[in-house]
Amino acid sequence: MTQNLTRPKKANAASDKNSAAAAKSDTFASLDPRNGEVIAEYPIADEAAVREAVERARVAARWWEAQGFRGRRDWLLEFKKAIASDAASLSSVISKETGKPYGDAFLEVMLAVEHLDWAAKNAKKVLKPRKVPSGVASFNQSAILEYKPLGVIGVIGPWNYPVYTPMGSIAYSLAAGNAVVFKPSELTPGVAKWLEDKWNSIAPTQPVFQVITGLGETGSALVRSGVDKVAFTGSGPTARKVMAVCAESLTPLVAECGGKDAMIVAADANIDEAVEFAAFGAFGNAGQTCAGVERIYVEEPVYQEFLDKLTATVKRAKPGGDENSTYGPMTLPRQVDIVRSHIEDALKSGGKAVLGGVESVGERVVEPVILADVPETSAAVCEETFGPTVVVNKVRDLDEAVERANGTNYGLGASIFTRNKKKGRQLAERLRNGMVSVNSVLGFAAIAALPFGGIGESGFGRIHGADGLREFSRPKSVTVAKFSSPLKLMSLERPERDLKISQAMLKFMHGR
Repeated sequence: MTQNLTRPKKANAASDKNSAAAAKSDTFASLDPRNGEVIAEYPIADEAAVREAVERARVAARWWEAQGFRGRRDWLLEFKKAIASDAASLSSVISKETGKPYGDAFLEVMLAVEHLDWAAKNAKKVLKPRKVPSGVASFNQSAILEYKPLGVIGVIGPWNYPVYTPMGSIAYSLAAGNAVVFKPSELTPGVAKWLEDKWNSIAPTQPVFQVITGLGETGSALVRSGVDKVAFTGSGPTARKVMAVCAESLTPLVAECGGKDAMIVAADANIDEAVEFAAFGAFGNAGQTCAGVERIYVEEPVYQEFLDKLTATVKRAKPGGDENSTYGPMTLPRQVDIVRSHIEDALKSGGKAVLGGVESVGERVVEPVILADVPETSAAVCEETFGPTVVVNKVRDLDEAVERANGTNYGLGASIFTRNKKKGRQLAERLRNGMVSVNSVLGFAAIAALPFGGIGESGFGRIHGADGLREFSRPKSVTVAKFSSPLKLMSLERPERDLKISQAMLKFMHGR
C-alpha cells in the first residue's frame, strides 16, 4: 500500500503536471486514472489550516464525548443511513477516482457500512465501565476498568480502498468518542469530501468528522498538529517516517503497512474453489489490495492442475477502463514501474511466465501476469508488488508451504485451502501473521467483529472489532475502598503483627 508524506515523484506526464501545478498554487487536481483527465481541484491545507481543523475537532470532541454511548450510536447510525441510501453516488466517485469498476466500488461501500454499523452498535458493550476482580490481597477494594476517548484522531488514508480502509479507523474512532481529522490520499480526495459532506448533512454545526486535503506536506502537518493518535495506512518506509515524527511528541500510532500475503493449496483442496478465490484475490482491484494474494504455494500432486485452471480462468479477465472490465488501470501511475521491475527480476532469476510477462505492462493498464518457479529470494516473492501479478510455486508438502509463507518480513494475512478443516486450523496457527482465512480469501475483512492488522513489515495495532474500538481509547483504572483493610500494610507505621500475617498468607497462597 502506498501513501506518501512527501510530494509524489515523477510518474507520467499527467501526474508530473499535477505536482508542478500544485507547487505553484494552493490547489491540486484529482485525476481520472483511466485517461489522466482532471476530475476536480482541491485545496492544499497548509500547517495553519491543519492546526485550525484540529482545534475545531478538539472543541467538537468534548461535545461528542458528552453524547454518551447511546447518543453517539444514534448519530453514527444516521451517518450510516445517509451513506447507504446514497451508495450509488459514492460508488461512482470511488470508481472515477480509482479507476475500479463500479461493482467493485459498490462492494467497498457495502463493507464500509457494515463496519460503521458494527462500531456504532457495539461500542457500549466493549467500552462501558465494568468491575474486575480485585483479588484476595485487595478484597476491600472495588476495582473498575473504564475506557475513555483519546480526543482527536488523525487518520491518513490510502487510495486503493478509499472508503473501506479509512472507515476502519474513522468509524471505530468516532464510536469510541473521538473526533476525527481525515487526510485522504491525494489521488482520492473526492471520496473523502463526499463522506464529510454526508456527515455535515446530519450534523452541520458539529465538526466531529473533518477532511483536510493536500499532498504529503499536509499529512506531515497533521502528524505534527497535536492530535492524540495517528492512524496511518501506507507503505513500511513511509510508516517509519510517520513514526519518527510521532516520536517527537510521543504521539501514539497504529500502522497498517501492506503485505505479501500467501495462499496455501493442499493436495486435498477443492481445486476449482481455490482457483476462483485465487483469481479474485490476486487480480481483483488490479492486484492493489494490501491483503490480496501475491504468492501461492501448491502441493506437488495438484500443482499442475491448479496452475492450468488458474491460467484458464485468468485468461478470461478483461482489464481496462469501462464497466465491462474485470479490473481497472493502476490507480497510482508510478506503481507500474514497480510491477514491471518485479516481473523482470522474477524472470532474470530463473522464474517463468505462465501467462503474460513484461510486455503485459502498459502505460496505465497491466494485463494479468502469472509467474511460476520463482526463487524465494526474488523481489516478486519478497516485496509487495501491488499489481495484477501472482507467483505460483510448487512445494513438496504443507510444512514447506508454511515455511515459505513465513519467509518474508511481512505478516498481514493469508489463506489456506483444504477439505480438512481441522488441518486448516492447525496450519493457520503456524502462520506468522495477523489474519488467516481457511477455504476463502479475505474472509476476515468482511467480518466487523474481527480485528484487522499485521505484524513485522505489515505494521502494528488493530482496526475493526473490539480491539479496534480499544485501539482508539485509553484504559483508566479506578478503585474504591469499600471498607478499611484489616491489615495496615500501606502505612508508615506498619504493625509487625500485620506483616507477619501477610507473610503467612503469601506463603499459603503462592508458595506451596
